[in-house]
Amino acid sequence: MGRRHRAAETAAAALLLLLCTACGSRLPESDFEHEGRTATPAPSSAAPLRVGIITSATSPVGGNTFTGPRDGAQAWFDRLNAHGGIDGHKVEVRLCDDGGSGIGNNTCVHRLIDEDQVVALVATTALDYAGASRVSRARVPDIGGQPIGAAYDTWPHLYGIYGSLAPRNGTPGWGGTLYGGTEVYRYFKREHGARTAAVISYNQSASAAYARLVERGLKAEGYRVVTEQVDFALPNFRAVAADLKQQGADLVFDALDTHGNAQLCKAMDEVGARVTAKVTNVQNWTSTVPEDYKDSPRCRNALWATGSSRNYEDTDQEAVREFRDATEGLKTHSQWQLEGWAAARWFTDAAKSCAATGITRACVDAYMNRSEDFTASGLLLPVVFERLAEPPKTRRTCLSVARWKDGSGWVTQGDMNSTCFDVPQLPYQP
Repeated sequence: MGRRHRAAETAAAALLLLLCTACGSRLPESDFEHEGRTATPAPSSAAPLRVGIITSATSPVGGNTFTGPRDGAQAWFDRLNAHGGIDGHKVEVRLCDDGGSGIGNNTCVHRLIDEDQVVALVATTALDYAGASRVSRARVPDIGGQPIGAAYDTWPHLYGIYGSLAPRNGTPGWGGTLYGGTEVYRYFKREHGARTAAVISYNQSASAAYARLVERGLKAEGYRVVTEQVDFALPNFRAVAADLKQQGADLVFDALDTHGNAQLCKAMDEVGARVTAKVTNVQNWTSTVPEDYKDSPRCRNALWATGSSRNYEDTDQEAVREFRDATEGLKTHSQWQLEGWAAARWFTDAAKSCAATGITRACVDAYMNRSEDFTASGLLLPVVFERLAEPPKTRRTCLSVARWKDGSGWVTQGDMNSTCFDVPQLPYQP
């Protein structure tokens, strides 16, 4: 089943870029170029293992937007260290906030790789991963990062949390083109009989481009598509909501930020627009729904999320229970936290495999390069890394689905390992 390489997940996260007009520029790669420094010595006896976590914690799109994977990974390492670490080595986590800028990201990469000599990066969540090529050239394994941009489908030695089928030879995807499936749209058509879908966007290029991508996928699955666009500065969501009601939309997809989503939902409740599902993505699969959508109870209870990992609410699953027990002190919970936890677990498996010969960058990277059907004990859909010469035209892909219900939180809809579809792979430009 492999990776659900869905355009929606990458593009939706990249949409955050439209909210900042100057997220920083990139420093010349030569500023960080030091050839031959690809190896790091294995730690001696009980010396700690250093890992780095780069997070756009103070990015222009707002605090806590990107911190979920970091918090999940940190919780795993804290628990691991409490149980003795890896082969007697405690894991020493070095955090770096890149501020959401390319300059800040390059600075973090330089500090963690060249100065701190980390053995790997884990759960990277960067708005502008400008230092990705530097990480790759240094042959430092980057494990379980979030594919906000195209870096994890571009560079070797980078292993995104959802895997990759692309050649990863320095060019995004296949000659600059990425591919995504239509499984989300197929799911709602097959399971809920949806036939009319609305796509809401801002009148800005990034938002409009993502909306067109969603529209293409919906039409490929036979939907009647209603497109709506609002002014970013002065959005009239009430007019959009009224039209959704008149058009009889079954589903609503959007290319909006969190605030825009909340305002749209409020307007939908005010005009009485009822839909089968207001569909969001894994980034918004959080416990903060009651606060984010406090003014729209009807729309709030029509929220659905899709992703590639097991619902963090599924505490009947042992692997999820372990995660929730270790993170019970956090004020909120999210799917990105669970995926950060899974990324740290992935590194741990790799490091343990190297314990006999020495836990080095090269050994950890070799383990990652052989990764096949990794699931973090059932937390993830099977993750694979292949380097296909040509992109697949169709693919069997699976998805995790949950819907929000007041009083119950996110309720899982079916088993993610059997909610699978053979769907076309549509090209798009990153």
